[in-house]
Amino acid sequence: MVTIGNIQLPDFPLLLAPMEDVSDPPFRAVCKANGADLMYTEFISSEGLIRDAAKSVQKLDIFEYERPIGIQLFGSDVETMGECTRIATRAQPDLIDINYGCPVKNVACRGAGAALLQDIPKMVRMTEAVVKATHLPVTVKTRLGWDDNTKNIGEVAERLQDIGIKALTIHGRTRVQMYKGDADWTLIGRIKENSRIQIPIFGNGDIDSPEKALEYKNRYGVDGVMIGRASIGHPWIFNEIKHFVQTGRHLPPPTVSDRVAVCRQHLDFSIRWKGEILGLFEMRRHYANYFKGLPDFKPYRMRLVTTDTYNGVSDILDEVAEIYDGAMIA
Repeated sequence: MVTIGNIQLPDFPLLLAPMEDVSDPPFRAVCKANGADLMYTEFISSEGLIRDAAKSVQKLDIFEYERPIGIQLFGSDVETMGECTRIATRAQPDLIDINYGCPVKNVACRGAGAALLQDIPKMVRMTEAVVKATHLPVTVKTRLGWDDNTKNIGEVAERLQDIGIKALTIHGRTRVQMYKGDADWTLIGRIKENSRIQIPIFGNGDIDSPEKALEYKNRYGVDGVMIGRASIGHPWIFNEIKHFVQTGRHLPPPTVSDRVAVCRQHLDFSIRWKGEILGLFEMRRHYANYFKGLPDFKPYRMRLVTTDTYNGVSDILDEVAEIYDGAMIA
């Protein structure tokens, strides 16, 4: 088993990445039901949490069935990060995660997220402040470095372990790469081989199939993998990977009826959590992913993203299930 503080996970756990505007409770619900072992909230601004900003506070919502679950925080000020950690701890997650990996401009250019890769001493002070502010295990998600000339993840891993983090997730790109090009797991493997490193090391980046998950497990020796974009519209990927790792065989792909059923579960939770108007609106970003590969689906997608009642969307989903019953998915 893999242990993070007092949290025990199965061998080679599969983690759902924290994704802004994606990893909310409705999305986490369908991923948990389909095999995710550890999940995180969307990343939460430390400044927003201290200001009691509604959007930040709502992201603290967690549910018992989600456990184990971590709250992910980001910020640019050491003292503010310590204070928001105390606030997040009161929401009773299982762990606190620090985001040192977000590459987007409005985060990194404000001195938060991946920007801390340019100031390792400050990263260490900030991490220490978070560790001291909570009794919960603290973990970190980061990248290889800021750019190709500053791939300092080796130093980062050792120094953060020394001040008390309990696990480290490494995305195999630099900040400058954003999400372009192929993720390079070579340095992730070297961190895992480092005899000084005793905490779990999770790899992240480009895991989009059971074959790749098993290949990277064997090649780089990571304790588990974190899956992000490949789970959007396809939460089955967690169980598919687990089955393949255990048996070497593929699970049957989800049918259109399976896709409709999970999409409906996602929609129902979205409405329960956010109300019908916002719940319907925010589900619109997911329909194209749930039904990716269906031939001539565009007219149905347009109807799904323009229909403004639950019953109307539900009727369209019923129609999709009937019309595409037995259809081949590209």
